[in-house]
Amino acid sequence: MLEVVDGGLLTTVQDAGRPGLAHLGVPPSGFLDAPAARLANRLVGNHEDAGLLETTGSGPILRARGAAIVVAVTGAPAPVRVDGGMADPHASLLLRADQTLSVGRAASGLRSYVAVRGGLAVDPVLGSRSTDLLSGLGPPVVHAGQLLPVGDEIAGDVPALDGLAFPAIAAQPVITLVAGPWDDWFGAEALQSLASQAWLVDPASSRVGLRLAGTPLAPARSGELPPEGMVTGSLQVPTNGLPVLLLADHPTTGGYPVIAVALEGDLHHAAQAAPGSTIRFRLRADPARPRT
Repeated sequence: MLEVVDGGLLTTVQDAGRPGLAHLGVPPSGFLDAPAARLANRLVGNHEDAGLLETTGSGPILRARGAAIVVAVTGAPAPVRVDGGMADPHASLLLRADQTLSVGRAASGLRSYVAVRGGLAVDPVLGSRSTDLLSGLGPPVVHAGQLLPVGDEIAGDVPALDGLAFPAIAAQPVITLVAGPWDDWFGAEALQSLASQAWLVDPASSRVGLRLAGTPLAPARSGELPPEGMVTGSLQVPTNGLPVLLLADHPTTGGYPVIAVALEGDLHHAAQAAPGSTIRFRLRADPARPRT
C-alpha cells in the first residue's frame, strides 16, 4: 500500500485511459503527457500503461506501508525527496517501509508522474483506472488519508540505471496542427493569425481543455453547426474567438467549429503548458485533403 499523507494541489490516478467509448459519451481520459508517464513505468519495470499518479503543479507526499516499494518520478522537474533527503528524478528509487516520498512544486512545466513498481491497483471502471474529471468516472482525486493498493503489472526487472536524461520542457512549445474540418468557416486571415501569434494559457485550463487568450479569431461566416463528435487535440473556436485545445477529459461531442486538430505526438506539450505560459501553433498542410 501507499498511504497518501498529502494529496498535493491536484493529483489523480491515470493509465492509458478509456479509448473507443465515445459512442457511449465516455471521454478517453488517461495520461496527458504520455511519454513522461510511460517512462516512469519503464523505470520501475512496469508495463508502460500501468496505473500511476499524475500531479498538477505540486505533487503529493506518500508513505510506503507494510513493505519496501520501488518508485520513479518523471515529467515536470520538481524537487523529489525521500524522508526529507533530496533524490534523483527520472531514476528508480527504493522507498523502504514507512519512508515517505514527496514531490514538490514544478520548477517548469505543470505535470509530474509518480510510478510504483506493480502499478496502482485501484478498482477499474470501464476497463481503466483513470480519473475522469469531466464525467467523474474512475477513482476520486487523490486525498490525504487515502490508501492506494499496489498491483502486479510488472513487465520485467527494474532497469540498472542511476538516472535517465529527459528532454527539457520547452519554455514556449510549438504544437503542430492540421487545418480542418471547419477551417473554411474562418478563412486564410484567421489561419494566419492562429499560427503567427503566441497564445497565453488561461488559468481556467484543465485536463478537459487548454483555454487560450490572444487576438480572437474572427469567423468568415455566421451560423451554427449541429453537434458532432470531438477527438482529443481538436482546436475548437467558441463565439468569443478564443480557441480551446481539447485534452483527454474532453466532452465527446461539441457544436463549436473546429479550425484545426493537433498532432497526437505534440499533445504532451499541452500537458506541460502551465497557466501564464505561452504556446505557438504551426500549421501543416494535409496532402490528402483537396483545398479550394
